[in-house]
Amino acid sequence: QERLQESGGGLVQPGGSLRLSCAVSGLSLSTYTMGWWRQAPGKEREVVAHISRDGGTTYYTTPVKGRFTISRDNAKNTLYLRMDNLQPEDTAVYYCAARTQSSPTFNPAGYKYWGQGTQVTVSS
Repeated sequence: QERLQESGGGLVQPGGSLRLSCAVSGLSLSTYTMGWWRQAPGKEREVVAHISRDGGTTYYTTPVKGRFTISRDNAKNTLYLRMDNLQPEDTAVYYCAARTQSSPTFNPAGYKYWGQGTQVTVSS
C-alpha cells in the first residue's frame, strides 16, 4: 500500500531552520515527480517546491526562493525540504505529494499520493 509520511515539523523562532522528511513506502520514489505543499489556516493549499524524478530540476515558489531547498534520495525512498530563515508567514501544515507525470503542476489535483502533513509553526 502506498504511503507518504512526513516528519520534522515543529515550533521554531523566526530566523530558525527545520528539515522536513517524507518517507515513501509502497511505491518507487524514482518514478515520481515530487512536491512539497503547504496550507495555512483559512488559505488554500499552495505549492512550495517541485523536484524532478532524478532530482536534476527543481522549482520554488517565489516566497521561499533562496530560503528553502528541496532534495530527494531515491535509494532511501525519501524526500526532503530544508527550510532556513523561517518567518511567521511560513506557518502552515506541510505536505509531501507524488505525481506520476514528469511535468510539474500547480494544481494539487495533479498529485496522486499525499502524506498526512506535518505542522510547522514559526513564532517568537
